[in-house]
Amino acid sequence: MAIAARIPALLRERSFRRYWAGQTVSSVGDQISLMALPLAAVVVLGADAAEMGWLKTAELLPALLLNLPLGAWADRQTRRRRAMIAADFGRAALLLSLPVAYLLDVLTLGQLYAVAFGVGALTVLFEVCNTTLFVALVPTEGYVQANSLINGSRSMAWLAGPGIGGVLVQLFTAPFALVADALTFLVSAGYLARIDPVEPPPAKVERGHFTEGLRWVVRNASMRGLFAASGTVQFFNFMFHTLFVLYATTELGLSPGVLGAVLAAGAVGGLAGAACGGAVTRAIGIGPSIVVGFIGFTVPLLLIPLAGGPLPLVLGLLFLAEFVSCAGVMVVDIAAGSYQMAVIPDAIRARVMGAFRTLNHGFRPLGALAGGLLGTTLGPHPTLWVATGGAALAVLWLLPSPLPRLRELPAREEQLGREAEPHDSHV
Repeated sequence: MAIAARIPALLRERSFRRYWAGQTVSSVGDQISLMALPLAAVVVLGADAAEMGWLKTAELLPALLLNLPLGAWADRQTRRRRAMIAADFGRAALLLSLPVAYLLDVLTLGQLYAVAFGVGALTVLFEVCNTTLFVALVPTEGYVQANSLINGSRSMAWLAGPGIGGVLVQLFTAPFALVADALTFLVSAGYLARIDPVEPPPAKVERGHFTEGLRWVVRNASMRGLFAASGTVQFFNFMFHTLFVLYATTELGLSPGVLGAVLAAGAVGGLAGAACGGAVTRAIGIGPSIVVGFIGFTVPLLLIPLAGGPLPLVLGLLFLAEFVSCAGVMVVDIAAGSYQMAVIPDAIRARVMGAFRTLNHGFRPLGALAGGLLGTTLGPHPTLWVATGGAALAVLWLLPSPLPRLRELPAREEQLGREAEPHDSHV
């Protein structure tokens, strides 16, 4: 009985438990693919730097191109869960095509590009439908706990997935390691097939249906500030990640093994952030948690270009930066994710999230491009100062909005056509 009492309330609900289990297994599979797909290109097909760039482009393009149209489509559907199951089966089939082609000795880079794009497109479809399924399964008062559980699983995947992927690639070669990821999508589909929540009704198709989500984000002061802050972080963070490995290995002289340990510290920090994210939101409120999370996510990364001197000091600063930053991003994801679930009207939920993801993902390639250009012009070290400093300033977008004063999640029925004013209990 004592053990059962410690199990989070939502995990005692069968439908949510199945939903969460599917998400958890799929997250581990995603991390396996992150390692196996590029290794298949490099080791099996001998891809060069330009071809690896095309592979990454194929992975990123669906998020940029398809979030808006698929969000508009999803809002018109009555059974989004079925679309998610179909997306899982589609992703599994695409990934399984790679080891089959490898066995037949017909695997090509063109097929890798097509699979990367196809999996990315089906992932967009899954995610725009997923937000609607989430609110059908979880009551408003459970949003923070649900997001804590889901983000905790994601942190565990960050920690365990690359290691599992590396072992599978070592044992079975990269194409066959992708079978494991395909199986995780089938498991996810199986769990989704065993739940049947009452989903919100479909939206009526009216003039401006396609752009309503984007217009709602622009009109809503809190979402507008959150989008601006998130977009700023995405831009500068991808500028940072474009050069971080190069800087750490060439200028700081870290070996790949030591660098992997530094990144593992980030995964542990993510677990810590997921574990304490709910407590933080309860202690200081949902809006202040978003602000604190943004600060915790971005400011510690300033320690990385600051790092210098004896190797133990450098490693200490890098470990601290990665640990605290990843803990901060979990607090942001939990608090901001819960706020978005509560504040977005059901009728336009998929379109709003599609618009939000489109605009945010659009900053990623721009940041990576800017990082490469500035790194070539200024050098990696000065560019990292620009990247980390710019990201740290992102929180300024939030301060004029109502978010810093919001203590509790707004009631969903208050958020239909305009942003509700904060009640006294929220301040």
